[in-house]
Parts: sequence; structure tokens; C-alpha cells
Amino acid sequence: MNLQLIDVSILVLYLATMIFIGFWYRKKAKQNKESYMLGGKSLPWYKLGLSDASDMFDISGTMWMVALCFVYGLKSIWIPWLWPVFNQVFMMMFLSKWLRRSNANTGAEWLQTRFGLTGKGVKSSHVVVIAFALLSCFGFLAYGFIGLGKFMEIFIPWEVVKGFVPFEVSPKYVPHVYGIIFTLFAMFYSILGGMHSIVLGDMIKYGIMTIACICIAVIAMTHLNGHKLNVPAGWDNPFFGWKLNLDWSRISADANKKIADDGFSLFSLFFGMMLLKGVFASLAGPAPNYDMQKVLSTRSPKDASKMTGFVSIILLPIRYAMVVGLTVLALLYYNQLYLKGPDGVTDFERILPATINNFLPAGVLGLVLTGLLGAFMGTFSGTLSAAQAYIVNDIYLKYFNPDASTKRIISMNYIVGILVVVIGIGLGFFANNVNDILQWIVGGLYGGYVAANCLKWYWWRFNANGFFWGMAVGIAAALIMPYLTHGLPLYWWPLLFVLSMGGCIAGTYAAPPTDEKTLKSFYKTVRPWGFWQPVHLLVVAEDPAFVGNKRFKLDMFNVVLGIIAQLCLTILPMYLILKMQANLWITIAILAVIVFILKRTWWNKLED
Repeated sequence: MNLQLIDVSILVLYLATMIFIGFWYRKKAKQNKESYMLGGKSLPWYKLGLSDASDMFDISGTMWMVALCFVYGLKSIWIPWLWPVFNQVFMMMFLSKWLRRSNANTGAEWLQTRFGLTGKGVKSSHVVVIAFALLSCFGFLAYGFIGLGKFMEIFIPWEVVKGFVPFEVSPKYVPHVYGIIFTLFAMFYSILGGMHSIVLGDMIKYGIMTIACICIAVIAMTHLNGHKLNVPAGWDNPFFGWKLNLDWSRISADANKKIADDGFSLFSLFFGMMLLKGVFASLAGPAPNYDMQKVLSTRSPKDASKMTGFVSIILLPIRYAMVVGLTVLALLYYNQLYLKGPDGVTDFERILPATINNFLPAGVLGLVLTGLLGAFMGTFSGTLSAAQAYIVNDIYLKYFNPDASTKRIISMNYIVGILVVVIGIGLGFFANNVNDILQWIVGGLYGGYVAANCLKWYWWRFNANGFFWGMAVGIAAALIMPYLTHGLPLYWWPLLFVLSMGGCIAGTYAAPPTDEKTLKSFYKTVRPWGFWQPVHLLVVAEDPAFVGNKRFKLDMFNVVLGIIAQLCLTILPMYLILKMQANLWITIAILAVIVFILKRTWWNKLED
């Protein structure tokens, strides 16, 4: 263990600050339900953007990205499209403002603006989106929980603390014990202070992470001076052919095994599937988690667009400075790292903590450790807040106690928060590794989400009954498919999508259209583009001055530019740290041109 007094002091000070923030905002959070869940919709867009970016800068995801960067090199910039990361671009250009115009508190409440309060399937659609939200929240809680445990295990070996623990722990469950301990801190401040404390905690953590990432980048560049990385041909090229063609056999046979196990060898097929799934998933809008809650917390639709655009700008360069910096150190000193898991198999997800523990000086180690621990706490607290909102707002208040007092609502938030944490921890015990949970969430569960949530925006005839059956079929198939098939969950996605789409179409035509009043209200308020002509004619008949949304082509043009800019922001720190000067300047030039164009085609045209 290389932690020094200064490192431990930084970590303890951070944990104490988080507890203080929880107490500080406790009174403000108790003002009313909206203050607790959404910060009173009074927080500036740049604070919410920092918070949202901070929530995405999680330990588990960063461990995964470092492992990918080590094995796949610059080609690893494409693999996060599994999420897909470019959904932020779609949200930035049009979906965030559409979502915020509803003025809802949760995704389930938003459905009322689209399908109304009565009619066949309305109640069922409400229930199924809550079920999806809770499944995804529990999945992300387990994902963060197991990632944190694996991270802390390297810094604080169990041999150091087991003498102070009055019970025996199997090596297999040591990460879980660490996960439980630090989860309790995250639970404390987020449950007490609500959205206000979560946003401030995220901002503090982002500041720490920025300093830490810059330090890592400088250290990596210093160590790289005069050395050449021992990597296979093509590792430093972001482009690819039909096959991946990265041969690690002379350097690390385990890396070749990881590529085979991941199922990414036929990279063009994998990329095509990611892109197809990613476009539909992005058109569906944000999943009902912390990301959606931050959009709904903004002051206005215009602020919602700004907030979402801000996320990529402040997240990607800083995060990838850390990712490629740690990768460079790991490649330079690979033989000095111990990456074996309890089962004796090389675990590339251990590269991040092992590299930090071995090559960062005192003080910087404390900052990085604190920042990554804060990253876990921020992601965990944001996801916990989303789960609380769905259970309290959309189940307790809607079906059990609609007239509950503010005091009772806050008490229920406390109780529900504790219950959600217990369930998330319990699910974490069944997770083998970070990648397993990630692949199931993005490849499986979200596959059942996409069809119904695409159609709700763009097709007027789609109704609550179709939404219920599309979601129900998709979620059920996502839960069952791991037991019926093998291989990468992403490859199940087309089948999940077809099954879910079939449920959507059958359910839609098995019930009457959504009532005319609700459709007209939604179309006038949200102002989507798509297949809305019958509703548009009804609205124009009542209000001849109404002008429909004709921005489809411009929005799609901006999306393409935004995705290219996002890739530039991702690869820019990689070129910088690897000292690939020509590539760096080309990337900066492309980015500058895109910023110039988007200033005119997006920023100047923002509207509420």
C-alpha cells in the first residue's frame, strides 16, 4: 500500500466535506418535493452540466475505458458508442428541449403529457416505464458498486485491515466489503440533501478530478520521453478495416484472449451494430435515470440544450487525459503490474488502480484516489436520486398517498433511499465483473427500451397501449435472452428491437388513438418533428398562426457535426499525450471549423 499521510488526509477531508454538505442542504431540501428531487428547477445550466458530466465520470466506466485503451489503443474511442455516448449530441441538438418543455418531474410523469391521464394502456405504460427505470437504476448501482470494490481493494489490501474485522471474508467478496463501506457515505449525503447536495458534491469532485487528470497527463508525458511503447501494429491508428487486426501474441497473449472474449474481432460488424443501435437509442431520448433528472431540473428548454452540450465539452478531454495517461504508464511498466484476479486470470480492469498505486507520487495519488472515489459517489448518488424520484413520485404519491405532507414525502425519500441502496448492494454480489453488467444494460435491457421510446416522439398514432406492450415485450426478452443465448449482448439487439417493435405496433392498433385534446396539447407544447401531419392540421385549424417544427434537416446536420466534434474531443488528449503532433493539429483544426458552424446553426437558433 503506497498511501501516505497526505493522501489519506485528502481522502478523509473529502468524505467529511460530503457529510457536511448533506447536513448543510438538509433544510433546503425539505422545502418541498420539487426542491428535493430537482433542486427547485432553479440551478444554472452550467452547474447542472458540470454535475451531469461528473456523474458520467465514474470509477467503473473509467476502469473499463483504461482496459479498452490498453488493449485496443486509439480504436478504443469507438467502443463507448455501446452506451451510446453520442446520445448526448442528439439531446443537445433537440431532444433535451423537447423533454424539458413538458415541465414534468420524472420520465413516468412525462408520459402524461404524451398519452394523457385516461385510456387503454395509460396506467400500464406508467407502470412499465417505472419498472424499466428501476431495473436500469439497480443495474447501474450494482455496476458502480462492484467497480468501486475492485478499485479500493488494490489500494487497501485486505491483509492490512482483516485483523481489525471480527469476521472472515472470502477473497471473492473483499471488493464487496469495500463497496458497502463507501456506498454508505454516498447514501448519506445524497439522501439528506437531495439534488442540491448532489450537484455541489459533483462540482467539488469535478474540480478534484480535473487537477488529478492534468497531473496524470503530465506524469505520463514525462515518462514517455525517449521511450517507445511496446504495442502491436495499428494500435496508434483510430481507423480500422473489416477485422481488428491487433496481434498481441508476442507481447501479451492475455490481451489477445480479451479481444476474443469481448467479441470485437470482427470490428466492422461490431461497429455497424453499435452505430445502428446507437442511432435508434439516441432518437429514443434519455433513459429514465440521473441524466433525465438533470435535464428536467434545468430552468428552461434552452438551458436544457446548453446543459447537455456542455457535458461533452467538459467531460471528454479531461477524462481521456486520465485514460490515455494511465494507459501509457501501464504499457511502459507492464511487467511491474500485478493484474491477476482472485481466480489467477489477468483482469485488465485492474490496470487503472494498479497503475495509480504504483506510479503516482504522494499528494497526486490522494487527489486521484479522492476524485475517483468521488466519481463513484457522484454516479451512485445521482442514480439513487433517480430511483427515489420514481418510487416516491410515481408510485407512493400516485397510488398510495397523493395528499402526503411535505414532511411525509421527505421521510419516504429517506426510507426509499435506504431500501434502494440495499437492493443495489445485493445485486452487486451477483456480478462477476464490470463488463458483464455494462454489456447487459447497454446491449440487453436498453434494446427493449428503444422501439417504444422512439415511436413516442415521432408518430402521432402511437398510444399508451402500444408503449406498454413494446416496453413489456422488450424488457421481458432482455431478461430472458441471457439464459437462451451466448455471446456479446449487443448482437441480440436486432432481435430485441424487432420483438419490441412488434409489441408496439400490435398494441397500438389494439386500442384507439390517444384522445385528440392530449395529442394537440403535446404537439403544441413539445413541438416535435416527425409523422404528426393529422395532428398538425387539427392544431392549425384552431390556431392558423401556429408553425410546425421544420428543423429536421438542420437538426440532423448538427447531429453529424456534433458527433465528429465529440470524437475530436475524445482523441485530442490521446494525440497530445502520445505526442502525435500532426494528428493533434489536424484534430484541433477540424474542431475549430465545427465550432464555427455550430455557433450559427445551433447556438444562435436556441429557443424555449
